Amino acid sequence: MKLVVMKFGGTSVGSIDKIKNVANIIEKQLNDKKLIVVLSAMSGVTNQMQEYIDEIESNEIIENDLILTSGEAVSVGLLSAILKKRNIKSIPLLGWQIPIITDSNHQKAKILNIDKVRIDKYLNDYDVLVVAGFQGIDIDGNITSLGRGGSDTTAVAVAAAVDADRCDIYTDVDGVYSTDPNLEPKAKKISKLAFEEMLEMSSTGAKVLHTRSVELAMKNNLTLQVLSSITKQSGTLVVDENKLIEKEIVSGVSFSNNESKLTLSGIADKPGISATIFGLLANNNINVDMIVQNTSQDGVTANITFTVPNNEIHNAKKILEENQNLIDFKSIETDSNISKISVIGMGMMSQSGVAKKMFTTLADNSINILAISTSEIKISVLINKKFTKIAVKSLHEAYNLDN
Repeated sequence: MKLVVMKFGGTSVGSIDKIKNVANIIEKQLNDKKLIVVLSAMSGVTNQMQEYIDEIESNEIIENDLILTSGEAVSVGLLSAILKKRNIKSIPLLGWQIPIITDSNHQKAKILNIDKVRIDKYLNDYDVLVVAGFQGIDIDGNITSLGRGGSDTTAVAVAAAVDADRCDIYTDVDGVYSTDPNLEPKAKKISKLAFEEMLEMSSTGAKVLHTRSVELAMKNNLTLQVLSSITKQSGTLVVDENKLIEKEIVSGVSFSNNESKLTLSGIADKPGISATIFGLLANNNINVDMIVQNTSQDGVTANITFTVPNNEIHNAKKILEENQNLIDFKSIETDSNISKISVIGMGMMSQSGVAKKMFTTLADNSINILAISTSEIKISVLINKKFTKIAVKSLHEAYNLDN
């Protein structure tokens, strides 16, 4: 019998009526398969829990994770109760019951192991397992939370552990689009994407799937499907690149306004200095994205520019300032008024001229490029934030993504 993992986010379970709609979807899927359904907390609940934590000014990581993960218990309990009223053999399961074993990095925990044998026993007795996303348990028995995108990660990790046929991610959108439809109404839904393309889109601003879940799916060659819990339209399949019949030169244009730029000037141009700078940031769990290094005209000193998430820019600056004697830089500047624009496509590996078209299009719209980063299937640039909309729309048109 087929086994499919289905994940529903907070907006999909945001009310009793919406949870009943999820039950309808499950009922229709049950004909020829068994299901593992992973749920987030009802929309707004986790934020409310964080507000309670902030109100009491708690720095207790164990208690904070226990509070943050409480919302999922409500959603899985409600759905399982509704399914049982419909005579569907269902059981609600929290992370510790499976168990989903994680490390002890609270609020950013990584999954270490999932007990497949235990899940198989549940599947022998039940047709639907309703599993709480976003949570696990460490080896000391403490409840842990998985951080941003945690429910997606739970769903993919469970699907990989049980060798599921597919993992369906239900969201408030009906698939992955060539760019954000709210910014560019001409954006088109993409029927199939390679893991690598989805990973680049997720890491450069597309909010449909979190990068951790895409990485995990790619590692386990697990087919993902992104689709809506509201509409009945087909979604977007995320698959191994070998399953793509035709590889688009550019599949999409993504953007992110959630990054800040930091520039260190007048550092010594010598081996090891970059390792020192980024080692300090890594030791403090600060995620660095784009990096550009330029040697000064004197050939003795250099400048390094890099980007970090907006909510980490002040901490990054503080760490570097506290280690000025170690790094020996002359000045440090930050800029949060930036946007990262990226064009992504598997066909870029075999086609030339993609970068030229991007730079020419931006120049034609009088948009100055502050930094450039590339991979085999992606070109990203930093620009002034005020040009975000015109950059995305003009690039979307330039690569014929409107058609």
